[in-house]
Amino acid sequence: MRNASPAQADMFAKPVFESRTPASDLDLDRFRLRIKGAMSQALKGRDRNAVAARMGRMLGGSAMSKAMLDAYTSPAKQQDISLVRFKALARAAEAPGLWDVAVSDDGLLVLQGDEARLAEIARLQQEQRKLAAKLKALQSLPVNIRRGAD
Repeated sequence: MRNASPAQADMFAKPVFESRTPASDLDLDRFRLRIKGAMSQALKGRDRNAVAARMGRMLGGSAMSKAMLDAYTSPAKQQDISLVRFKALARAAEAPGLWDVAVSDDGLLVLQGDEARLAEIARLQQEQRKLAAKLKALQSLPVNIRRGAD
């Protein structure tokens, strides 16, 4: 039974900002399947015709269709989406998490909005601790002043 106290950390909770390590090699087939699966999940429950129409408008009137979205998301098809169309899809489907899937194999993590400010706060706090430790080390040594001593 887990402790319900909010003061205790839940050992089984997944971190919000998961630390990642880059994959040692680029497995294109695995990457292709992950992207296709993530795009398919982002489109689940959405009208693919409407998403395709929104993408077309974003792409300056480019022809987009449900059939194209189906091809981009089908694991059986070798049809890959371009980066520009991927961006339009992420926006049209309101699925910014697609970017995180795209970069996760490289050890990267996508931060959105104020999350970047939170990361900067943590970086500055880490720097502050390093400076405090350095200052403490310097203060722990006696200072011998020789000026004015006769």
